Amino acid sequence: MSAGRLIGVGVGPGDPELLTLKAVRCLRDAPVIAYVSAQGRPSIARQIGAQHIPAGRKELNLALPMSSLPELADAAYDEGSSRISAELEHGRDVALLCEGDPMFYGSFAQLLSRVSEHYPTEIVPGVTSISAASAATRQPLVFRSASLVVVPATLPGESLAARLRIAEAAAILKLGRHIGKVRRVLAELGLLERAVYVEWASTERERWTQLADLETESAPYFALVLVPAEPYR
Repeated sequence: MSAGRLIGVGVGPGDPELLTLKAVRCLRDAPVIAYVSAQGRPSIARQIGAQHIPAGRKELNLALPMSSLPELADAAYDEGSSRISAELEHGRDVALLCEGDPMFYGSFAQLLSRVSEHYPTEIVPGVTSISAASAATRQPLVFRSASLVVVPATLPGESLAARLRIAEAAAILKLGRHIGKVRRVLAELGLLERAVYVEWASTERERWTQLADLETESAPYFALVLVPAEPYR
């Protein structure tokens, strides 16, 4: 009996209509559907793909602890990969739902590294939050030969400033409680007036505004800041 495949399926940033045709086919065909969720919270990836999952399909909810301790996260990923491997060993494909794109800042990388040495894998790319946020603002992010820098807001202020200082355009992810730091760094670099805050892009809760006009000191998980490149003249 041949082993099953682990298929990382990008379900996009939130709008179910942004799933690719290939992603929809994988969800309908895979005998096992898996997804990661924070303990005690519903899986957002599962919610996005829900309408394409056939009734009665076997599902694996891979819960992650609400903790920043690496050893707890590693233990959860070890357990998750073990549950996935058990299905693959019996020849059943497992479609693992991933918010956005599986290979872009996702937890899928942790499971892929544990499973890919022993079982075949496949990746179905998805629309990223950056693309969805840029579309929401109707502002092109980069022009012609301009380069784009993607940075996590979790970096220390000096490191964040150093990377943004050389950026022609930027996307700043993982805002959370770091939004105040991001605002201060962008102001120091003279970039605050160009910065746009976007949350829940592509969903019914979508909202965006100039970062300079935003007063909150915390942001939801699905939030980011874009600094579009200046247009060529």
